[in-house]
Amino acid sequence: MTFYSIILALINDMIFASIPAVGFALVFNVPQKALIYCAIGGAIGHGSRYLMMHFGISIEWATFFAAMAVSLIGIHWSHRFMAHPKVFTVAALIPMVPGVFAFKAMIALVELNRRGYSEQLIADLLENFLKAMFIIAGLAVGLAMPGLLFYRRKPIV
Repeated sequence: MTFYSIILALINDMIFASIPAVGFALVFNVPQKALIYCAIGGAIGHGSRYLMMHFGISIEWATFFAAMAVSLIGIHWSHRFMAHPKVFTVAALIPMVPGVFAFKAMIALVELNRRGYSEQLIADLLENFLKAMFIIAGLAVGLAMPGLLFYRRKPIV
């Protein structure tokens, strides 16, 4: 891929990731002034994950690092705008939820029920289920990690 095609794909990815971020921010009753920051956070998170995956990092680790980046940015914005960090971060992480992998796992489970045991169906079920769970774990831990570092009540040592 050329440099320009990567940049165009990245911009496309970021624009289309900001749309569900704003949609879920509206569902979560985020203040109107914070909607643009939810869109920017969703674009930054999904775009950084896209770039990391393009350069060979697995989707699970890329999701973890992208969630940490969104959480760090959300903490910065929360100090700047006197709001809770979750206002900016939770809706921004929604576009990275692994819906396709969870859907494929459920389809494999339904097919197991319908057709009976098959090694290929079990392999598809386990692969997609575990991938979805590790991505969700990466989102959760990546979201929580910066908060654990910045909002500690006791010193680390």
